[in-house]
Amino acid sequence: MQTQADPRPAPAAALHSPLGLLAELTHRCPLGCPYCSNPLELDRRTDELDTATWARVFREAAALGVLQVHLSGGEPAARRDLVDIMAAARDAGLYTNLITSGVGVTTKLLGALADAGLDHVQISIQDSEPKSADHIAGYDGAYARKRALAAEVVALKVPLTANIVIHRANIERVDELVAMALEMGATRVEIAHVQYYGWALKNRAALMPTREQVERAVGRVEALRERHHGRIVIDAVVPDYHARFPKPCVGGWGRRSLNVTPSGRVLPCHAAESIPGLEFWSVRDRPLREIWESSPAFNAFRGTAFLPEPCQGCARRDLDFGGCRCQAFALTGDAKATDPVCHLSPHHHVVEELAAFREDGPYVYRRG
Repeated sequence: MQTQADPRPAPAAALHSPLGLLAELTHRCPLGCPYCSNPLELDRRTDELDTATWARVFREAAALGVLQVHLSGGEPAARRDLVDIMAAARDAGLYTNLITSGVGVTTKLLGALADAGLDHVQISIQDSEPKSADHIAGYDGAYARKRALAAEVVALKVPLTANIVIHRANIERVDELVAMALEMGATRVEIAHVQYYGWALKNRAALMPTREQVERAVGRVEALRERHHGRIVIDAVVPDYHARFPKPCVGGWGRRSLNVTPSGRVLPCHAAESIPGLEFWSVRDRPLREIWESSPAFNAFRGTAFLPEPCQGCARRDLDFGGCRCQAFALTGDAKATDPVCHLSPHHHVVEELAAFREDGPYVYRRG
């Protein structure tokens, strides 16, 4: 069994310009969501990039072709220089999206961000029922604070998206969740089924819904899209473990997006560090263009030349790029393998077995 990535670069693939940058400003967060996309090993506050370095990264990103930056965390409001960081992104000509837990963003801070030109806010909401929402977040009072912040965002006429991560504890309330997003004044709602990496992988058995629940939820999303057409945009991410084909993870490895961690490492996707043997370059040491074009980590799985059968002979090869490399490694031990979510993968039985396994134990909350 292969246990890590081959450090040798893959044959040259067509190099696209990235369109989006996920700027993880910090891993500090008051919430403990059991599906958090942050790594299990969190960056320390003392290792975070300073304001000036983020400003340089934004300028270099814009020169590289990036159009939008997602200011994320952790909770980005934990940074006292958040307004300056956001303003630097705007000065670089980037569309700015604040991705927040809603806890820690004060009225004063939100006003300052809006005055500085913040383009969009995305608030995560754990459930439509306050007690359940606070339990999932691991923080009493989180639901009330999120609803209050949403009202303030809308009052300032800043576009709002509600991000709702779906799993066994809330999957039966898709109708109520969309109704909640409408009440909040959101123009978009993301029905995002849990993706099992990092903390979610640790809590997989506690989060996993049944196939019947997933099928009902997918059906409700389609009905709600028709009912609310013109009022709100409903985006939906189908859960991998219940899909027939894998998703084209981040639009293809090293193809259209990149992540910068709080300490400055540049990743092809948020979970890339889960694959051993990859060498990640830092914006502390190299310009972003050099990292995008020449980093061993970005070139490791660019294109499709590394893929085995059945991917090489598949008509979907250049649509889904063999699926997710991190998931392939997590489930097979080989980052080059066909994503086992694909029903054609020789390892698909692993996904079927895991999708059928559920436990009702307590969550392992993300802390740090």
